Amino acid sequence: MKHQARKRFGQNFLIDEQIVDRILRAINPQAGDAVVEIGPGQGALTRPLLERLQALHVIEIDRDLAAELRAWNEPRLHILEADALRVDYASEFPVAGGLRVVGNLPYNISTPLLFHLLSCRAVIRDLHFLLQKEVVDRMAAGPGNGTYGRLSVMMQYHCEVESLFRVPPEAFRPRPKVDSRIVRLVPRAPEVVVTDPACLERIVRVSFTKRRKTLRNCLRDLADEALIESAGLTAVMRPEEVPVVAWARLANLITAQQDTPA
Repeated sequence: MKHQARKRFGQNFLIDEQIVDRILRAINPQAGDAVVEIGPGQGALTRPLLERLQALHVIEIDRDLAAELRAWNEPRLHILEADALRVDYASEFPVAGGLRVVGNLPYNISTPLLFHLLSCRAVIRDLHFLLQKEVVDRMAAGPGNGTYGRLSVMMQYHCEVESLFRVPPEAFRPRPKVDSRIVRLVPRAPEVVVTDPACLERIVRVSFTKRRKTLRNCLRDLADEALIESAGLTAVMRPEEVPVVAWARLANLITAQQDTPA
């Protein structure tokens, strides 16, 4: 019996072979690559990946789909039945910066999963994901763009973000109500290294919850106008006008100020 997509897992199965082929060309997997596929579903991407790889790891939360994958009796396919949000990729797949992560991510967990994967970026070489177009647009947006926000800053601080191509609703079963896109993320060293990553996360989160206010108002409890200007900004700028590198400079200045004895 055909597996019925489960809403609680955000399942929309990829069924368009031409789209699958385009995704494979974008990933360009090589035989010896260490690849992890998140949410293999019914194997639309899994089978052609196996044709190109010596081994493939997959993470599947749906026990029925995991059982279907085991029924393939494929010794090169290693199945981890788990919640991708709870997997410690660094300890589960310790390949020292060589891990390639791919997948058709459920829309309902895509943002928290992206942040979780960022915490494991030391073992990750690159990521290729099929995501809701709106999420990819936010990830890739630059300053001054209405979709530029917390996700944009944090993703671009840690990674090169490349929006590749559109995937229409009819490429899935069931059809989602929105367009999707393929995105490529490549972890890299930031232009300005933040001394306290928690500070960067905090000021970006606080500021973009008040994105229509000025930096003076957003950060009134953390930074005065002089400190904001020291980062090459003005106190009347709004969060969506601040480049990623300036957020990093500002975070370092706030950290230094907090560490300085009164």
